[in-house]
Amino acid sequence: MPRGGKKGHKGRGKQFSNPEEIDRQMRVQKEMEENAGAEKGSSSESEGESSSDEESDSRKRSGVEGLIEIENPNRVSQKSKKVAELDVSAPRELSRREREEIEKQKSKERYMKLHLEGKTEQARADLARLAIIKKQREEAAKKREELRKEKEAEEAKARR
Repeated sequence: MPRGGKKGHKGRGKQFSNPEEIDRQMRVQKEMEENAGAEKGSSSESEGESSSDEESDSRKRSGVEGLIEIENPNRVSQKSKKVAELDVSAPRELSRREREEIEKQKSKERYMKLHLEGKTEQARADLARLAIIKKQREEAAKKREELRKEKEAEEAKARR
């Protein structure tokens, strides 16, 4: 570990700027400064759009990319879509997580429906447990009623 608290950059990939790319960026920046100072309006906007088209063309042609056409499936190109091009009515494909979440919710609803009908094992066990508890409560209520009647009988005897 180097002294002074500074961390080294060993093992990092070095990125070098292409001289052609630097020249192109400088030209674009100069043109933007000239256009901003001299003209303000729709003509500067249209030139700005044409310069961005030139930038994309030069990117495609620069280096080996222009010579060999390779399609990298891992490379994601950021393409901006206009509002007019978007098709809102087309069905959107769900991601794997969204599909699994919807499946999970549907299966939960099916289970709850069967559970309420008493067709699942857990529902049967619950119903059996409830039947046992009802029986115990009825027996307890009968015992309490008998005890209450016995007390009343005793109190009646004591009054006489």
